[in-house]
Amino acid sequence: MKFDRAVLDRFTVNRDLGDYLRATLLANATTPLGMGYGRTRFASPTDAFRLLYAAPALVTCVAETLVRDRFAGKSKRDLTQEEVETWGVTVVASTAPLRLLDLTGLGPTQLGVKTDALFARNQKAGRSFSAEIYEQAPTLDGLIYTSRHSREECVAVYDRGVGKLTAGPVHPLMMLSALVPALSDLNVRLIRKP
Repeated sequence: MKFDRAVLDRFTVNRDLGDYLRATLLANATTPLGMGYGRTRFASPTDAFRLLYAAPALVTCVAETLVRDRFAGKSKRDLTQEEVETWGVTVVASTAPLRLLDLTGLGPTQLGVKTDALFARNQKAGRSFSAEIYEQAPTLDGLIYTSRHSREECVAVYDRGVGKLTAGPVHPLMMLSALVPALSDLNVRLIRKP
């Protein structure tokens, strides 16, 4: 799909990220801004680019990385401490404003983006959309979008925008005092493996 340049420009914002959070496996703690080729909502379907995801709130990081759809249709919502112990969180900030396409309001509608690209469990439409944006808007550093799990803001920063980011040390998720309230907000209970 060819996007209307005027509409892209209308919904492109310059955003400074201050104290956004990124969840990452502790195994990757030495590279807090590291990225791989994944199978995430806005990942390249052909491994042409990589992404870094971050959010202003811990509840959104936990919802997007650990919880996702695993408890859909389930009344028992238990997350094991052993799994949580493999995760860490780093604070990400920008050193210069990022040029981001804002997909939280009317932008997707005016651009003709399928709702599946933003909210479907199957992420194929989101990946296709992201690849088209990456190719057609080479000055964009990434996307602002709404988490389909927490309905809060998230950012997906393309590899070409990560040079504008810094990250602090990765802290074990289990050590964060905000973890228990975040899990409570998601109606998830932290348990030890039986």
